[in-house]
Amino acid sequence: MSTLELTITGMTCGHCQAGVTQALKTVPGVTDAQVDLKAGTAVVHGNADPSALVEAVLEEGYGAQVATPQ
Repeated sequence: MSTLELTITGMTCGHCQAGVTQALKTVPGVTDAQVDLKAGTAVVHGNADPSALVEAVLEEGYGAQVATPQ
């Protein structure tokens, strides 16, 4: 199992956060996802395809990209 961090843009409220969380959890291979509204990030656990994660967030109406490791 791996962990991937995404940068999420466009979230403004708890409803946004919940929508992004639910969208990520429906992607095949995701075992868990935590979305941080304030930080604008999502941490996803599992073996999901990163492009599928980004696409799921885009379909919810928000921006997403894989965070660059530091």
